[in-house]
Amino acid sequence: MSLADSRPRPDGPARGRPRSEAVERAIIEGVMQLLEEGVPLAELSIERVARTAGVGKATIYRRWSGKEELFVDVVRAAEPPDPELPGTSMRDDLVVLLESLRRRGLATRSSVILHNVYAQMKSSPRIWAAYHASVIAPRRALGMDVLRRGLRDGELRPDVDLELVNDMFVGPMLVRSVMRPDAELPEGLAEEIVDTVLAGLRPVSSPTS
Repeated sequence: MSLADSRPRPDGPARGRPRSEAVERAIIEGVMQLLEEGVPLAELSIERVARTAGVGKATIYRRWSGKEELFVDVVRAAEPPDPELPGTSMRDDLVVLLESLRRRGLATRSSVILHNVYAQMKSSPRIWAAYHASVIAPRRALGMDVLRRGLRDGELRPDVDLELVNDMFVGPMLVRSVMRPDAELPEGLAEEIVDTVLAGLRPVSSPTS
């Protein structure tokens, strides 16, 4: 998988005049082309992106306030799309969220460019902060919403710390996909993680007298 094989997501930034999907696609694919040519993120100026995409700088600035926001959308275009939750139960929603994380891990492993982009983003505080605010924080908030619903519906013990529980679900998948690049990410891993953690977190009925 390469960045150029990916398609920009349709829910990009809504700024300025009504946007042209074709123009946005050309801009994002222009960034992808430069990255695949080995241009570091630090050297990707808006002017250089505009030249590559065949548009004016003003066209880019009407859609993105700066290159940090543009790069976030480029990465999101290369990642698997965020899933729609079934809403049938806390367990089912958690499985879908972790499966999405597993697929992102596989995508990162299969794309050297995407792997390098993540590494470069983390070395740029402004770009990483923009990615965290636009992508990571909303994903975590979604997971917390799922856990709150589970607590409300009696699917979790009432004494649990939801922030800690969220880490307990997400942590094993992150370890395998980020910290252990040699570890397998097999199908069914999301279900295994969720069911293993839930075994210790579900409410326990009081023994009958």
